[in-house]
Amino acid sequence: MRRILQATVVTVCLTCLLVLLPAQSKAGIGVKENVQKTIAALEFKWAEAQTIGDAKAVTPLLSEDFVNTDTDGNVFGKITLLSNLKGGKWEHNEIRDVKVIVHGTTAIATGTWEGKGADGDGTRIDRREHWTDTWVRAANGKWLCVASQQTEIKSK
Repeated sequence: MRRILQATVVTVCLTCLLVLLPAQSKAGIGVKENVQKTIAALEFKWAEAQTIGDAKAVTPLLSEDFVNTDTDGNVFGKITLLSNLKGGKWEHNEIRDVKVIVHGTTAIATGTWEGKGADGDGTRIDRREHWTDTWVRAANGKWLCVASQQTEIKSK
């Protein structure tokens, strides 16, 4: 009788695992897709704000210790990036091919950017870039960009 009870318990446990594990995997996929959509939306919000020189809209997207590496290899933080956004005048400013990879509380977004115009300090820009942004989910659940890097796409 005891063996029958043990066998029944083991069978019930295995059945539960077989039923629950695929459901958890599907739930995990849904969460990942939601994060991918969230990060992509934040990237487009950032690009739109850049187009009109709205540094205030970008401020809450960046961590306080945000670091940027630009196409010339210059490394600077949040204050400089926001300063460069203010007053930019763009004839064309667009991101494309946005892809997001999620690893737990970290997301890596990549894409291309094309811009023609001037940034906030008046520097004329007419180029295409590949960019990579690293996002981290903070303790309060909010996603913050902690690092960004751009590489110019050279015309052949």
